[in-house]
Amino acid sequence: MNDRMIASAGPMMITNGKVVLPEHVAQAAVAIIDGRIAAIIDNEQSVKDWLLQYPSAKVVDAKQQYVLPGLIDIHCDAIEKEVQPRPNTLFPLNMALLEFERKLPVHGITTMYHSLSLGVGLSLRGDHLLTGMVDLINSYRTKRSMIRNRIHLRFEVSYLAGMPIVERYLKERAIDYLSFMDHSPGQGQYREPGSFERYVMKNQGVSIDEVRVIVEDLIVRRQQVDQEQLQKLSEIAQMHGIAIASHDDDSRQKVEESAGLQVSVCEFPINLETARHAVELGLHVCVGAPNVVRGASHDKNLRAVDAIRSGAADILCSDYHPASMLTAVFKLHDEGIAALPAAVRMASLNAAQALGAGSELGSIELGKAADIIIVDRYDDLPWVTHTIVGGQLVYHSAVRY
Repeated sequence: MNDRMIASAGPMMITNGKVVLPEHVAQAAVAIIDGRIAAIIDNEQSVKDWLLQYPSAKVVDAKQQYVLPGLIDIHCDAIEKEVQPRPNTLFPLNMALLEFERKLPVHGITTMYHSLSLGVGLSLRGDHLLTGMVDLINSYRTKRSMIRNRIHLRFEVSYLAGMPIVERYLKERAIDYLSFMDHSPGQGQYREPGSFERYVMKNQGVSIDEVRVIVEDLIVRRQQVDQEQLQKLSEIAQMHGIAIASHDDDSRQKVEESAGLQVSVCEFPINLETARHAVELGLHVCVGAPNVVRGASHDKNLRAVDAIRSGAADILCSDYHPASMLTAVFKLHDEGIAALPAAVRMASLNAAQALGAGSELGSIELGKAADIIIVDRYDDLPWVTHTIVGGQLVYHSAVRY
């Protein structure tokens, strides 16, 4: 489902910026007409000529700050915490969506694939919360928005009762991205004994007796997973142009099984060997920006920077912490792990291409949607001064000195 076409705010020009293009950084101005990038101008006289041609254009002076494409976050489950910040403490879905959305331009995120989990014990408790949020996001984005709100459905494959929901959403194109997850104990993210139980108890506020029931039920259902049913979902997704990801692959064999389901993205591979094999199979590999910022995985799995240095990861996502996206991009640049254009691509163009949106989003190029951010630095950290989505200024900040 596409975002509603919002009337353009009129011509705009961003001047005096260090513009991060797909392959290099240029001192240039960016002209915007009808919500799209109309020109990238690298000489002062041409800037003056364009402004004479469009005297009503809004001029945004970048003041020698960086001008980047808006960030595209393909995996972030933070909206679930906005709904349920503590176990058994629920807030209205519409409040959660509005409050979460307006945080995102602050962090430079202009397209968010809100990651909603369909499964037992690992996410919002109750299918009605999942379906309610999907319906809400789809309705909201046809009426108004600050950013491009999209939906990433994270399907726990052992949740057999969820199969009809996934199939319906795919056929209705009610979601934009699908991932197959397997969080059953003893493999993937929860291969260490007791790690799954500890997570569920903390996340959902259940007792040890309740979590034992969840685990026993999960193990039984995991043995009943039908690969042919997953293959059917994969075929429906492909038919409707919806990209698929695997999640927490922990071996070469697991990646090959995922590739057999026609996934295009391998999310959070557990180790470097698995990540490298995913690349060998032609898959995009997505790692977490918080992992880059902190220098380690919170689950003691693969360090994201090791995968990036090895050429075994090409997409950054915020995972659970949107503020980490832009900070990770500049950390990769500052520490010499990646040139700035390459680091920016990991949080924009590569993600767009992996999900089939690369011709429309993800880079500052002629004809593309004008999703642009202006970024200053303070104490070696990036902070966003302007966020533009579809040619409209949706966020502008200033500070007092």
